[in-house]
Amino acid sequence: MFSAFLLILKRDLLLAMRRRSEIFTVLFFFIVVISLFPLGISTEDQLLKQIAPGVVWVAALLASTLALDRLFSDDYEDGTLEQMTLAPVSLPIVVLAKIIAHWLLTGLPLVLISPLVGLFYHLPFESIKVMMLVLLLGTPVLSMLGAIAAALTLGLRGGGVLVSLLVLPLYIPVLVYGAGAISTSMVEGLSIQPYVLLLSAFMLLAIIFSPWATAAAIKISIE
Repeated sequence: MFSAFLLILKRDLLLAMRRRSEIFTVLFFFIVVISLFPLGISTEDQLLKQIAPGVVWVAALLASTLALDRLFSDDYEDGTLEQMTLAPVSLPIVVLAKIIAHWLLTGLPLVLISPLVGLFYHLPFESIKVMMLVLLLGTPVLSMLGAIAAALTLGLRGGGVLVSLLVLPLYIPVLVYGAGAISTSMVEGLSIQPYVLLLSAFMLLAIIFSPWATAAAIKISIE
């Protein structure tokens, strides 16, 4: 199982490296959205600090939806996904490897460039560290929830739009607690521990249930 997991993970990463434009599209979209808010609202330091938590998370969840429709569609169209379902390997393990590959290519880069966003919005150093932490906990949840929607819309016309409509309501708890942790870190005397624990719980639940739910959705779509 572990060998199959590593094989699928390596395969998806290699295929994605041949389509680097998709990775740069996600990053470019994230940076553009972040940059537009100060231009459209205000460049005042205090106001930027107040809106930064919500802006960062809204930009992150919108950027993460851009590549969701390609998570399974290419393998579905060429028949590879059907062969994976028939292979003597647990389909949830295959799905988990593909989700992790998706997160490494879309979610992790957002975490790594988030300090630049913090500096752009004049956030204190402690808040930048909190922002990186909650993005590290929250972005995997976005990928795992998105995978379920991507599997349900396989083979449908306008699948990308349907994926966005399905996952955006599910992203709201992650958005609320992620932005809340960053906002709380800027208030002296308040602890971010409840937000971190809740996001950690969301991630653990997603890791446990999302691969099985996604595998079931893939079988339904293929049949």
